[in-house]
Amino acid sequence: MNRRLRTVGGAVLLGGPLLLALTGPLLVDGPTGHGRPFDPAGPLGTDFVGRDVVDQLLLGGRSVVLVAVAATTLAYLVGVPVGLLAATTRHRLVDELLMRPLDLLLAVPSLLLLILVAATAPRGPVTLTVLVALIALPEVARVTRAAALPLAHGTVMEAMRLYRETWWRRAIGHVAVGIRRVLAADAGVRFIGALYLVATASFLGVGVAPDAADWAVMVDRNRTGLFLQPWAVVVPAALIVAMAVGVNLVADRLLAGHRSTAERDAVEVLR
Repeated sequence: MNRRLRTVGGAVLLGGPLLLALTGPLLVDGPTGHGRPFDPAGPLGTDFVGRDVVDQLLLGGRSVVLVAVAATTLAYLVGVPVGLLAATTRHRLVDELLMRPLDLLLAVPSLLLLILVAATAPRGPVTLTVLVALIALPEVARVTRAAALPLAHGTVMEAMRLYRETWWRRAIGHVAVGIRRVLAADAGVRFIGALYLVATASFLGVGVAPDAADWAVMVDRNRTGLFLQPWAVVVPAALIVAMAVGVNLVADRLLAGHRSTAERDAVEVLR
């Protein structure tokens, strides 16, 4: 019963904001007008430039969701193979060549990288997606490598080498399958970090405009009127938090029914 409640709760927390983000723009008729800033009149009042908060909520989810999902996906598409290759290789030089450049990138503060890109790169969602993915890439690769090392150099791996199993079956069938829970849990954290970086980058002028209809931008730009008209901050922040929590609950539930030990996964592969 507890698992079912968590599953339903996670689906609701994730599905609600996603549905609003994907279908919201279809419910807005034409451009929104401007009224008095932080006016409490209406269902949720107005924002810092006098636009209706309801319209901004309907319009503002798609950009932040698509950029965060695209950036997280891109970081994993690059970081996981790099981490797996570094963990499964028997050559120290290959490991060093793969991980040391990422360590240098990790040493650069994300805020400094955002400021540098804001001053040089053209504004747009593609720039923002690549930037957020680049910031997350070193950590994804390091988490993958750290989780994969015990499996890549354990007794099961040695047995698979004796059986002359291919690298694909060893690295993917054994190591990657064995660390899937770690990667799923980390993906939820990475997605939350991507949402934070999208908001920060938007404030610095990378990606969407500072006055764009975007949940992350709404939280930042309307915080000056929090005590005058709180809904312009509270509602988009709640949607972002609900989406982040829902991602973690759904990912945890999807993996709950699978076997958790790497040895059992390796046995299935060898069969």
